[in-house]
Amino acid sequence: MTRPRLIRTLLALLALAALLAGPGINPDRSFLERPEQQLYDWRMRLNQQAEADPRVVIVDIDEASLSAEGRWPWPREKLAALLDRLFDDYAIGLLACDVLFAESDRLLGLERVQQAMANDYPQLLAPVTQLMTRLDPDRRLAASFSDRPVVLGYAFANQQRYRSGQLPAPLTEQRPAQLIDAIRNAPGYSANLALLQQQAMGGGFFDNPLIDSDGIYRRVPLLQRFDGQLYPSLSLAVMATLLGSEQITLGSGGDQGMLEQLSLDGLTIPVDAQGAAMVPYRGPQGSFPYLSATEVLHGRADPARLEGTIVLLGTSAAGLLDLRATPVQNAYPGVEVHANLIAGMLDERLLHRPDYMRGANFLQCLLVGLLMVLLPPLVGAIRATLLTLLLGTLIVAGNLYLWRVAGHVLPLAPPLLVLLALFSLQQLLGYVFETRQRQQLSGLFGQYVPPALVDELQQQASDLALGGDSRDMTVLFADIRGFTAISERLSPPQLSRLMDIYLSPMTEEIHAHRGTIDKYMGDAIMAFWGAPLRDPSHGRNALQAALAMLRRLALVNRQLAAADLPLLRIGIGLNSGEMSVGNMGSRFRMAYTVLGDAVNLGSRLEGLTKLYGVALIVSAGVAAANPELHFRQLDRVRVKGKQQPVAIYEPLDPAQHDARLPAIALALQQHQQMLDAYWQRDWPQALQLCQQLASGPLGKPLYALYSERIAGYRQHAQPPGPEWDGVYRLDHK
Repeated sequence: MTRPRLIRTLLALLALAALLAGPGINPDRSFLERPEQQLYDWRMRLNQQAEADPRVVIVDIDEASLSAEGRWPWPREKLAALLDRLFDDYAIGLLACDVLFAESDRLLGLERVQQAMANDYPQLLAPVTQLMTRLDPDRRLAASFSDRPVVLGYAFANQQRYRSGQLPAPLTEQRPAQLIDAIRNAPGYSANLALLQQQAMGGGFFDNPLIDSDGIYRRVPLLQRFDGQLYPSLSLAVMATLLGSEQITLGSGGDQGMLEQLSLDGLTIPVDAQGAAMVPYRGPQGSFPYLSATEVLHGRADPARLEGTIVLLGTSAAGLLDLRATPVQNAYPGVEVHANLIAGMLDERLLHRPDYMRGANFLQCLLVGLLMVLLPPLVGAIRATLLTLLLGTLIVAGNLYLWRVAGHVLPLAPPLLVLLALFSLQQLLGYVFETRQRQQLSGLFGQYVPPALVDELQQQASDLALGGDSRDMTVLFADIRGFTAISERLSPPQLSRLMDIYLSPMTEEIHAHRGTIDKYMGDAIMAFWGAPLRDPSHGRNALQAALAMLRRLALVNRQLAAADLPLLRIGIGLNSGEMSVGNMGSRFRMAYTVLGDAVNLGSRLEGLTKLYGVALIVSAGVAAANPELHFRQLDRVRVKGKQQPVAIYEPLDPAQHDARLPAIALALQQHQQMLDAYWQRDWPQALQLCQQLASGPLGKPLYALYSERIAGYRQHAQPPGPEWDGVYRLDHK
């Protein structure tokens, strides 16, 4: 790992440690509370069910009922008639009242009538008392409750000493004492008339003291405490009535032994430490069938929709103030909140956030954090963005899977916070380090490397051989012929102008073919391919650059002629092989360059262009890297300082010597025959072919050289013998 990547990773690790150690990943005790609530609501809406649940029906005291039957509260006789209709005509299974009967419906108090009779008409006291008792509307309603599964609702009050009506019997429970400590202890209550509650089969509270900080009904307590006893919510009381059980068992979970579930006659109900359950909303209002109370009262409802169902008597009328803000709807009837809880308990599909979810949340944040610490520095900005999107998708998908399949609510905001925080940090650090690296690379290579390659250097910084490396590369040397004589004839401004006209286009061609300028040495150019970026096609790119330089020279000479400056001829040598590349020099001066025998041979090949009368000479390695081109083998030579002979070639530029032309093809064939005769010491045949080729399309200088060399061998006192290998020895550089 490079030093910038190591620093970047360490900084990201410190940031991850700070996130994990602080309160940031706890969605209940940090700034994440509101985002987590919003993500919870989004998941709830995403998991809505399209069909209404017919098992729970809401008899709605709606606007139409109030208009037809009068304002609420209705007379007890009317309510008793409604109950009789529900049980006798529609054969419902159970009725739960999400309304409170806290006050008597008597028009004149029985006690006052009895007192008046006793004072003024004592003889009428007994019959009048008997008549008023029989006509008492509260007793009439209580009679309609008798022997029927009716569950009444009531509310615990916040006032310390406020107690009105009669509470139902508390639950009998089996539990360790510490499990109820977190359950809310109510200071008071507002309950139903004792006469009514005594005739009902059960009762449950419908208030919710655990509304979230934003006022949304996401969870509802199933238990509250009063005077050391536990009382059920309306929905839990309905389930207890259905199951015929009033005994509840409290279960703990996790290392801290907090309340985690309730057991009611074999039914397991997940709750939190406060005894609250998450409401499994099926959808917006209307997820359960609604029937107008006036339609039911007058027998106009469809019996098939009510038979055997659990009926909740409640209201959706805005004036009766029973509308709640929920994740699925801002104005949601409170009675349907109970319907959702009852349906969830019937299906055993209540959502749950067990105690071990804290550990699971920490582990997922840790895993996501480690991935975001280690991977982005290795893959680059674009891939890091794609990685972040992929991880975010996997986090959300896994969270939704647990929600739908297991009913577990795993926090979603904390891992997304870790993901986005570390992504932002990695992008910032990447920008800082890459900007710094870009500046360093621009300073190091900006004058020598094509600008288009600087971006690639950012992506492949680990591939740079700044400290020295051994690679297979290609080196180029180019030199102006007769430059000493040219420079002596020119003034310094003219010489400077000439060099600018020449060097600029030559450098452009090298850069255009992905080459790196090593240095300018007076009139000479040294360049290489394969560093700082590795280039598998370094031999081909180098040769294409050399051919382009020779073509460009014609345009350079036109420009020089226009400036009244001397025309130029150049020689270029190319060699491929193993070279040492990197920052080399001393503590006083460093340079990014290449060294080695292969580099020296490239320089020797450039010098041989004058001897062989050609503009470009390449080694066998360069020729092998360009199989699509045609080459004329010039010789086999042993250069000064090397024992191994090397074959040298002249590439034929297709723009000037197209080997498909008959004359060129014939000349290449005769050239090879000449070399074969020369190496076999068949001097007459070799000389004859040289004379023929000298007037051909490949040019005269090379064949004049061979003619002179053959003549020298023939006139030599000791010409080459049978052991001669045909290699020409060069004793000068």
